[in-house]
Parts: sequence; structure tokens; C-alpha cells
Amino acid sequence: MNVNITALNFEISERLTEFINKKAARLAHKYPDITDYDARLKVVKPETALNKQATLMVVVPDSPDLVATKVCDTFEEAVDQAISALERQLEKLKDRK
Repeated sequence: MNVNITALNFEISERLTEFINKKAARLAHKYPDITDYDARLKVVKPETALNKQATLMVVVPDSPDLVATKVCDTFEEAVDQAISALERQLEKLKDRK
């Protein structure tokens, strides 16, 4: 599985990169059909709370790309919630096959 992490308008920390890679590996272990995992992190409005946006996209062959976007106080929380949303989408996809 290819993992791509993009941070828009800020410098990503090593700890956050490891966190996202760990979550991606766990998702790939549960759903081995995933070929690509793309995480895009963005600070929406620096002055307010709930300003960390995580957009996760996974590619599964022979199906449309699955995307989840969440905005939270921290990137870790946003990634966790987006992973949960992707897991629900992957379960629905698995049931259709």
C-alpha cells in the first residue's frame, strides 16, 4: 500500500507522521484490498478552535475512491474520525461485493 501525507500551509511533525502511518497500516491490515492511502492535512482558520482539517482518501481496485473529511481541535482527532468514516464506507463496499 502506498501512503502519501500532504500538509498544506504548515510543517508536519514526525510524531504526527508516525501516527498517520500507524493508522494507515491498521486500516490496510483490516482491509487488504486498499492500494493507496492519501492524507491531506490543512489548518482551516488559525484564530479559531476546530481548525484542523483531515481529508483521507483510499483507493480500492474496481470501486470508486473513498473519501472522508473531518474538522476537529487536533489533527489526531480529525484523522481518527475520518478513519472511522472510511471504515464504515469500506464495510458497505465489502457487503456489496
